[in-house]
Amino acid sequence: MTGSLFGFWLQHAPVLSVVLPMLTAAVLLLIGDAGGMAGQGGAHDDAPLRWRRRIALLSTALGLFMAVGLVRHAAGGELLVYRLGEWPAPFGIVMVVDRLSALMVLLTYLVALPVLWYAASGWDGRGRYFHAIFQFQLMGLCGAFLTGDLFNLFVFFEVLLIASYVLLVHGQGRERFRMGVHYVVLNLVASGLFLIGLSLVYAATGTLNMADVGRRLALLQGDTLLFAQAAALVLLVVFGLKAAMLPLYFWLPGTYAAASAPVAALFAIMTKVGVYSIVRVHWQIFGAEAGGAALAVADWLLPLALATSALGVLGALAAHGLGRLVGYLTVSSVGTILAAVGLFSPATLSAALYYTLHSTIVVAGLFLLVELIAAQRGETMDRLQPAHAVREPVLLGVMLLFGAASAAGLPPLPGFLGKLMVLQASSGLVAQAWVWSVVLGVGFLTIIGLARAGVIVFWHVQPAVDDGAPGGSAHLQAPVWAFMALTVALAVLAAPVKRYTDAAAAQLAVNADYVRAVLGPDAPPSTRPYDGQRGAPVQERQP
Repeated sequence: MTGSLFGFWLQHAPVLSVVLPMLTAAVLLLIGDAGGMAGQGGAHDDAPLRWRRRIALLSTALGLFMAVGLVRHAAGGELLVYRLGEWPAPFGIVMVVDRLSALMVLLTYLVALPVLWYAASGWDGRGRYFHAIFQFQLMGLCGAFLTGDLFNLFVFFEVLLIASYVLLVHGQGRERFRMGVHYVVLNLVASGLFLIGLSLVYAATGTLNMADVGRRLALLQGDTLLFAQAAALVLLVVFGLKAAMLPLYFWLPGTYAAASAPVAALFAIMTKVGVYSIVRVHWQIFGAEAGGAALAVADWLLPLALATSALGVLGALAAHGLGRLVGYLTVSSVGTILAAVGLFSPATLSAALYYTLHSTIVVAGLFLLVELIAAQRGETMDRLQPAHAVREPVLLGVMLLFGAASAAGLPPLPGFLGKLMVLQASSGLVAQAWVWSVVLGVGFLTIIGLARAGVIVFWHVQPAVDDGAPGGSAHLQAPVWAFMALTVALAVLAAPVKRYTDAAAAQLAVNADYVRAVLGPDAPPSTRPYDGQRGAPVQERQP
């Protein structure tokens, strides 16, 4: 019986990962949101709210359990392909689980569960339908990571973006509405460009199935090849805005700083959707097997990524608030990840994936920590200026010190290991000097920026005011400790995690296996696998 249940789950795992949060959201909407909004002081502790919390937490925990199962299965190298309605690809909708998509779904839930626990302390009662919208956000994230079709990537982008619009203004406030307008307008423009890019892909190849597009790109010539190259550049603009890459990053620091703490922490995974899309589209579909359209963005991605990392950390140095500082560090970390991706070798891509895990977890934890600190600084909140001493300087100071060391990449934390992997993987490449200079320089400036913030918050203080208020609750601190524990675990388990990311990068480099899994064993393969040097053929590995 257990074996049959596992077999059923495995057979339908790709679609169940999307259906679970969707059905949970529907159930939460049916429960309703009567009496839903509380004042800024806290949430109504009514019975419906308690049930919404329980259902949402249970569903998210189940999603995490399923994501672990996906990663364990994907680690063996077998691709799970789910054809909705039994329509054969490329005519029907397919969902695909490979090592990369499974890893990103797991990362989503590793962030979502602690964030939801934090929100259940009261933030979820400051606006209506928080838990339902949160689940729709998870639905969009999982769908974007698992879809095998470019148009459905657009659809899931819209699902997660619509949910993010509502979450951004959750709790209300003039600043949130102001930044929300900017956020919505920019993403609507990006959505329009996304459709233009998809139109160009379809005009060139006659399909939007990822496997089929990758197979047909190798056969293009003449004007259709120009269409494909133009599509690659348009899609880079779209995904660059989602990932907050130069020159499209300016919206992120203010938007994330204005959002509530749990929403900003959840949004730490949002930029990684853009990163994932760049990897999936420009590494796999427009990879070395794509003929004349191969690596169409190679000359743009690396310099833009390095500039993003550098300008991000400069923004952190100039930030006047802790929230904006963490927002700029998010931008800088995206630049580091995309710089490794932009080197277009399996070794650098593996390092980028490891660093993605680290930066997402650390940034999410820092956003929650910022609110814990701001709550004890009175009216000054997170602004970097002298204020009354916090009530728990030792505890919060240790938390911030750990977060700063992680973000800056000090040994033996995973930030150090991730950057070391990037540096080692870039050795011997043409851009080595640029990569080493930027990565090391950004790490040094990150230390300075976070040290400046720590000095202002904990040393440049006015006499403490005994207002009788208690320190931060254990309920609020537990999610931050959870993110810190995940950071430590990522360092302790660095060897097996690195083996997994190595295998994921190698799997992406050989698109023929993906094509055969999605289109069937009789599908003609693309041109050749990829050994890490641009356009260099290698021999197929025998199973």
